[in-house]
Amino acid sequence: MLRGLLLAAVLCIASGVPAFALDKISIVVFGPPSLGAFLQPVIKEFKLDEANGLTIDFAERTPDAYTAQFNSGEFQVGGSAAVLTVGLADARGVKVAYLFNLFDYWGAVVTSRADVKTLKDLEGKDLAAARGTTNYIMFDWFARQQGVDLSKVAVVNTATPGLIGYALADRAAAVQLWEPAYTTLMAKKPGLRTLDLDIAARWQTFAGSRNIPYLGVAAHISWIDQHRELVPKLFATYKAAAEWLVAHPDEAAKLISPKGTAEDQRAVADLIRANDRLGLNICWAGDVRADIERVYAAGRATGFLPSDPAASSVYQEN
Repeated sequence: MLRGLLLAAVLCIASGVPAFALDKISIVVFGPPSLGAFLQPVIKEFKLDEANGLTIDFAERTPDAYTAQFNSGEFQVGGSAAVLTVGLADARGVKVAYLFNLFDYWGAVVTSRADVKTLKDLEGKDLAAARGTTNYIMFDWFARQQGVDLSKVAVVNTATPGLIGYALADRAAAVQLWEPAYTTLMAKKPGLRTLDLDIAARWQTFAGSRNIPYLGVAAHISWIDQHRELVPKLFATYKAAAEWLVAHPDEAAKLISPKGTAEDQRAVADLIRANDRLGLNICWAGDVRADIERVYAAGRATGFLPSDPAASSVYQEN
């Protein structure tokens, strides 16, 4: 019998079929360019999901479609899960949990106008932004810390892919955006000035920490209860992708920006090397629970969250 099992394993390897069945997971994600699309090219290129006993089907969606299809349960797992959208889903009665963090928060405001030197100078002017995103909600919180009244700013709402175009064409006094769009933009128009949001110092004062959990992987609690053994495998898959990304920034840039110019790819590689704006920080949600709760508090302060999310919205590994 043992000889038969060994023969079957050899035949499976020879035919390219795994000796053991892989557990399939369908994960909804944002399409590129976005942080939510940063790691899956690495995962699929090197079959890191299969190495961890999984076969992952990444389904790319726009942010609005992502939220609708994840919250409805059409997709039980989301790979572009912002902490605040998980908290909002919970507050609205959708039982989901933030499994683990992938990236910490970073955002920026850029301008080419001589009369816009600080965030306060935006009052009475226009700002192009993707107003429905959680990056904008966090920017709102940081702007308030500097005494900026965004009700006095004419926010021109646009989809995230349009932000670079607004900045290149100088169609607004300033543009609020984040990575990887920021790096792409600065490679194309290096003369833009970046206004200081004072992120690290302001958050340290508010939260007593430099960690700002921002975007990661989340799942419906019903799915977690049925597939708890798959969660560590999912974490290991992303962790392996992140480790390869950090070790091979030049090769990674070509996977992440396959249609970009050589200059674009160099900029992405430099972004990975520095990591100050990328904010790659893979860790279990339960290990940064206090930081996530402070992000929830910031969401409450801006009015984005109507109530405090339940403790169950932060996955506890053990």
